Amino acid sequence: MGKTRLEAFSDGVLAIIITIMVLELKVPHGDDLPALLPLLPVFLSYVLSFIYVGIYWNNHHHMLHTVQHVNGPILWANLHLLFWLSLVPFVTGWMGENHFSALPTSLYGVVLLMAALAYWLLQTAIIAGGGGKQALLARAVGNDRKGKLSQVLYLIAIPAAFWYQWLSGALYVLVAILWLIPDRRIERIITE
Repeated sequence: MGKTRLEAFSDGVLAIIITIMVLELKVPHGDDLPALLPLLPVFLSYVLSFIYVGIYWNNHHHMLHTVQHVNGPILWANLHLLFWLSLVPFVTGWMGENHFSALPTSLYGVVLLMAALAYWLLQTAIIAGGGGKQALLARAVGNDRKGKLSQVLYLIAIPAAFWYQWLSGALYVLVAILWLIPDRRIERIITE
């Protein structure tokens, strides 16, 4: 079957995820700058999660350029990814509301790790789907050092949240920075 429904559904789910996250930002009860101060942790967690969802949307979009047809394993792998991404608003709100305390910050990392693993599974399902453009994806991702490094950093950040929340936060920001610059590997291979 064609990939259009998969793309449209994924784009819709990601748009809803971002919408749900912004609804967590409550209007302050004052009309001055100090009234915004208590909202700073919620806003910072929102910004980080918005960037993460944007990164997934961008890379998902590029990866699907290598797909001509989808099969059952690709559909299920995509749903698996969307499941973990749909938990981002919950852990974002919990982490922000609790000022980056240990358990919410750690669980945020668990969701990010599981989303990264789900993305890898989707990538693997697409590559296993056959030749044609899918073979381009295998060439583009190669040994996927950036993906593996991200997972290692999450594995460090998750337990670190119980002793050094600032370190976990810094590692989450570092992974986002690693992926913030769009991954040109797929574009480069397709244009060749």
